[in-house]
Amino acid sequence: MTDLPPGSGSDEPRRRASWRDRYDAARARGVQLDPRSEPVRGISAYPTDYATDHLLITVADDALDDLLAELREAASDFGWGIELQNLDGTGLDRAAASARARRAREELELPTIHRVEIFAQPSPDKDDQPVPPIDAWRLLQRTRARFGIDVSGVSLDHVMSVDPYGKTNPYGKTNPYGKTNPYGKTNAPGTESYAEPGSGGRQPVAFVGPDPARRLTPVKDGRRPVIAVLDTGCGVHPWLGDDIVTRDPSFDGHPIGVVDPATDPEVHGDIVGPFDGQIDDAAGHGTFISGIIRQQSPEADIIAVRVADSEGNLLEGDFMLAVRSLVKWMTAPPEKGGRPIDVINLSLGYYHETPEDELFDRTLSQLLVAARRHGCAVVCSAGNDATDRPAFPAALWAWPGADFVVDDPADAAPHVSVGALNPNRTMALYSNLGAWVRTYAPGTAVLSTSPAFNGGVQAGTRDDREGSRRETIDPDDFSSGFALWSGTSFAAPYVAAAITAQIADALAEGSLNDRDARIAALRKAEKLVIEHCAQLGPRHS
Repeated sequence: MTDLPPGSGSDEPRRRASWRDRYDAARARGVQLDPRSEPVRGISAYPTDYATDHLLITVADDALDDLLAELREAASDFGWGIELQNLDGTGLDRAAASARARRAREELELPTIHRVEIFAQPSPDKDDQPVPPIDAWRLLQRTRARFGIDVSGVSLDHVMSVDPYGKTNPYGKTNPYGKTNPYGKTNAPGTESYAEPGSGGRQPVAFVGPDPARRLTPVKDGRRPVIAVLDTGCGVHPWLGDDIVTRDPSFDGHPIGVVDPATDPEVHGDIVGPFDGQIDDAAGHGTFISGIIRQQSPEADIIAVRVADSEGNLLEGDFMLAVRSLVKWMTAPPEKGGRPIDVINLSLGYYHETPEDELFDRTLSQLLVAARRHGCAVVCSAGNDATDRPAFPAALWAWPGADFVVDDPADAAPHVSVGALNPNRTMALYSNLGAWVRTYAPGTAVLSTSPAFNGGVQAGTRDDREGSRRETIDPDDFSSGFALWSGTSFAAPYVAAAITAQIADALAEGSLNDRDARIAALRKAEKLVIEHCAQLGPRHS
């Protein structure tokens, strides 16, 4: 596996991830929820993944003490204790936190986000030993059983991924599924076929066209469109120079997202687990998305926010913190370091266990609406599970038949959920679908940029002659800088970039500096792009 991408400008080797880094990166972010655990009358739960050792709290400051008292009483039933923490895991200064929350509400009306750590704390005057394993779901359900099912402002910290439900959003594995050595295998059945190189799985490819070229020169008060990509970051590539991509963004002296270079999925392709030569499932994912944006909207600048690890996983709380930081950045005035953002691309998501009004936390929706009200469209991938079960944040808009209430104001920039098409304009078999999916765009066997990874799998045949290396295709050598890949992850940036391409001229001319004008332009662009996608497919039988 290469340590430094070509053209990195340094002969100094980057620090390799230690064995501790590799094992820590491979740790599961959470567990799968067992709907039969801690049943409560009136609540029907569905599978999801969540962190077991803490809950998320998003209530207003004046309601925090009452909620903590309820949680503490419910926790004592199991011999557990709780402690309020900042999202970075440090102890919380209540006075300072209250002041920060008050300033946030006054400035932006953004929800505050805390974690409640759960730990063993048996009481000497109760028969609460042995203490059961810490489980945030059991605590949430016991609190509902004691104080009513409408315990607002507290939720599980869901495990999100660059495809909901624990797979990477480019569908499936880098290795062919179940292939045997004898010649004459049949095509892999169903959605598993998309994991096979040649049928949509990640594979090297040569690109022979010209580089995407910029044609606009913004006037003094104009600018380029800006797309923020919350994903695995962005690697080094000739198309993705520092004049185009902002890596490791920060605001007000604080980084936005993850900044640890030793575990950067866009630099080190093999981070998780042993040195087996396998490129991690989501390594290169953010670079691939950035390349789609460059092709579809060459004028756009990209902000690459690293939130996911090399397997494509992250916690919802960390994701919301990154979104909140972006909203604060885009709403700050220029003299305080603010930067406008026109579209946020979210090729990731999760499934909620109880998506009903009184059991569904709306904090993420509120954060995204805050961005949309400031003139920033939100574009989300629908997911790759071939289901009509709503995935979030893709389903956070007022779609027909929604059984939960979200804020979806008519005077805000659009929220667009995107499913995937095959090259022949049919709907991809893996793509999620349903009334909550707003449009479908090319997402299968898409060509885009890749970091120069070179995995351990070798070419099937090699026969050097006359001093030349001669071989068949090396299936995981991406030194060409380009790849084919599949997933709704890649349909979303097609739409996000197409929207910014529609407003690029007006932004460069300085005619969309007013927020209301930008929102109107984004809504018009959304309609045009959705009409365009409707002409592409899906093809009907």
